[in-house]
Amino acid sequence: MSATYELSPDSAMQDILAAFPGAKRALFARYHIGGCSSCAYGDDETLASVCRRNEDLPIDEVMDHILNAHEHDQKLLISPEEAHERLSENPDLLLLDIRTAEEYEAVKIPNSVRYTEQTLQEMSAAGQTDREVIVYDHQGKSALDIASFIIGHGFTSVFAIEGGIDRYAQDVDPSLPRYRLEFE
Repeated sequence: MSATYELSPDSAMQDILAAFPGAKRALFARYHIGGCSSCAYGDDETLASVCRRNEDLPIDEVMDHILNAHEHDQKLLISPEEAHERLSENPDLLLLDIRTAEEYEAVKIPNSVRYTEQTLQEMSAAGQTDREVIVYDHQGKSALDIASFIIGHGFTSVFAIEGGIDRYAQDVDPSLPRYRLEFE
């Protein structure tokens, strides 16, 4: 949706988040907007009204920040095919699965490791912040958040598989079982 969506002060927050999924993370990181009940916003609330309520933030600056954050997110996304190619070429690459333990046990991309905060701490302590990391989830809905979190901890080469393991199974490895979660 973002390729054709024109962000404006009158844009509803639900439309912004649909067009720019990382906008929630970007708004919270820079302006502390949308992360808790005291700074929450309604789906139908416009960006202009959110900016007014939050210390009268300059709307043009906020829109630029959303667009720049989206552009940055797009650079972190790689296709399942590119992930597969990188895995083939770089045996030291760390493939992190951020799904639940149950999902991980049911199906995983070969040579992946289930993400825990301990994994990140161990890599940091070992000075491995330059190690290439690829993150994946079920359908690509949370991987960018965790990739950004890892980058925020000093890692320099972090990517997220677009569409998660579901798209990887479709495009790269059809032997991986696909599944649907009850609450999706």
